Amino acid sequence: MIATTKTRFALAAFAGLIASASLAHGYKTGSLSIQHPWSRETATGQAVGGGFMVVTNTSAKPDKLVGATTPLAREVQLHTMSMEGGVMRMRQVEGGIAVPAKGKLEMKPGGYHLMFMGLKRPLKKGERFPVTLKFQTAGTVKVQFAVQPIGSTEAIETDHAKH
Repeated sequence: MIATTKTRFALAAFAGLIASASLAHGYKTGSLSIQHPWSRETATGQAVGGGFMVVTNTSAKPDKLVGATTPLAREVQLHTMSMEGGVMRMRQVEGGIAVPAKGKLEMKPGGYHLMFMGLKRPLKKGERFPVTLKFQTAGTVKVQFAVQPIGSTEAIETDHAKH
């Protein structure tokens, strides 16, 4: 009876760890970890969407996000936004986006982000969709982007996923 109770407790604790990790939706490739990939819900007929996340590099050497693909869009481009003459402008980034050594790349609204071009259907709040990220050194990693409500400005975490 005691062994059975201990076994049940251990299994419950392990299941809790796995559930907690999946809610935090973190991914790893090489020395890079990708946290909270997310996108915004899109309207019917909207042909583009944005993708956001945080990429952390634990290596002493920099890396670079050089591309991405998803079956939900014709192509994925790397973009940035910046102020030019008092006007916010968006432009495509050629050659990739640096992930500094022992540092972070924060992809967020108003800064670096992915642009899902030629969406094949609207992105719906609450769903997840696959994206394959390609890094110069760390290689590729498949992640799931969580779709947040229109107007979201940051990843929404559940209470269980907060650190």
